[in-house]
Amino acid sequence: MPSTPNPAPWWRSAVIYQVYVRSFADGNGDGVGDIAGIRSRLPYLKSLGIDAIWINPWYRSPMADHGYDVADFRAIDPLFGTLADAEALIEEAHRHGIRVIPDIVPNHTSDQHAWFQAALTAGPGSPERERYHFRDGRGPDGSEPPNNWRSVFGGPAWTRLPDGQWYLHLFAPEQPDLNWQHPDVRAEFEDVLRFWFRRGVDGFRIDVAHGLAKDPELPDLPTRDAADPADTADTPAPGEEADHPYWNRDEVHAIYQTWRRVADEFPGDRSFVAEAWADTPERLAAYVRPDALHTAFNFDFLMTSWDAADLREVIDRSLDTLGSVGAPATWVLSNHDVVRHPSRFGRTVAKKWVANAPYRPEGPLDLELGVRRARAAALLMLSLPGGAYVYQGEELGLAEVEDLPEDVRQDPIWERSGHTDPGRDGCRVPIPWSGQGSPYGFSPEDATGRPWLPQPAHWKDLSVAAQTGDPASMLELYRRALHLRRDHPALGEGELTWLDAPAGVLAYHREPGFACIVNLSSQPYELPAHEAVLLTSGGPLDNGCLGPDQAVWLAM
Repeated sequence: MPSTPNPAPWWRSAVIYQVYVRSFADGNGDGVGDIAGIRSRLPYLKSLGIDAIWINPWYRSPMADHGYDVADFRAIDPLFGTLADAEALIEEAHRHGIRVIPDIVPNHTSDQHAWFQAALTAGPGSPERERYHFRDGRGPDGSEPPNNWRSVFGGPAWTRLPDGQWYLHLFAPEQPDLNWQHPDVRAEFEDVLRFWFRRGVDGFRIDVAHGLAKDPELPDLPTRDAADPADTADTPAPGEEADHPYWNRDEVHAIYQTWRRVADEFPGDRSFVAEAWADTPERLAAYVRPDALHTAFNFDFLMTSWDAADLREVIDRSLDTLGSVGAPATWVLSNHDVVRHPSRFGRTVAKKWVANAPYRPEGPLDLELGVRRARAAALLMLSLPGGAYVYQGEELGLAEVEDLPEDVRQDPIWERSGHTDPGRDGCRVPIPWSGQGSPYGFSPEDATGRPWLPQPAHWKDLSVAAQTGDPASMLELYRRALHLRRDHPALGEGELTWLDAPAGVLAYHREPGFACIVNLSSQPYELPAHEAVLLTSGGPLDNGCLGPDQAVWLAM
């Protein structure tokens, strides 16, 4: 009897739903999302048709950067619940057929972490300080930072202590960078991974995966303008990233080879996904070689403008480069760090932007256009080979909240930029579930706290309850697309073949018997011969033609 081939690992074609804990669902009524809220919405996630949830940091934290400043990687922050709550969530999600992937934050800790506190107490030259990047300052009295590096959040990447030394933080001062050359750091994180794998998590999303390794000499960055030494080139030129002193250094890959061996100790296809901002697909592919991580976010796709030629180039390059090392591509349109894509696509200036640099919307917003393009982009993303990520609220068609009052903004980027960059709060507003007014079911009816960020009044029309059962809604489009994706043998991992199409139209075929066509032009496009229309992004077709900024799935 012939043997049955082993099924492909789940992560090669999974649709993973991102849960930004603070803003997903509030179970205890304090205005902040929590684990109890996630558990209460597991039936919704199952009905949506996703395969796994990625949960943003839930660890004990002072919340200087909303959980990305971790004080204890083995404890749940009381704001979100308890370790027992997390274990119950993992077990309950598995009963629903949903895998769980928490964030891991290895580039830095909180300044309240026991290691950093010990380093402060021990003083200059101590072994405790070797786990971080402590340095004496420059200048006659050491009053100048050790180098000219700038924080991603704005301002210098160094903070001086009362004892005279400086410490490195590529993000907020409350997030000191770890020294990954130190054996204690490597051993600690391997133990943290095992701690959570034993509790049933199915993998990890690795925050700032491209930033762990630093040039031990900590050299200055070249300045863009010799007249302004503070204006440093944080973003390397294409092809120069290997020489950058802290982004995408080759040494980082040895760390992840070790992590892969840790994951392989456990059954069930445990996996990693890297948040790795790389300047080329080739450098991204280095993260997902067979002995390294499993997948990586495809930021090239996320950052590409609404342009058929640009998108086709990114799709081809991603599939070719990642396929060359045997890794699946992943596709993503939005996340908790970028402007929501209906607001990007709804502008005449919807251009590609640069990694590790601020992106702000340009030009007036045509939200109707942005939503129409977002619907088409969903069908494009969900029919491409590989895996996909859906950011909470994306399936509701939520746009960026661009008019938050200044006094409610909480992102450290807002403060560190001197109130010139509004930061990421606009994509993190708590999502609406039901009702005619805030909190729109985000919190229970007897809630004592308001949502931690205010919700727009028009979101009453975009809630899960308002959209459920409406065939024209974004939510029902996502539900139909996700269930078709799960059921159709052509979708998920595999290959695509481009079909002949005029400029401005993307058309591809996938075996067996499936085609996706996206019209990014300004003119209607007459569809090729087909057996049936499986799904459209914009309602019934007009005399067999696909309208501008619309997409269709066809049975061929």
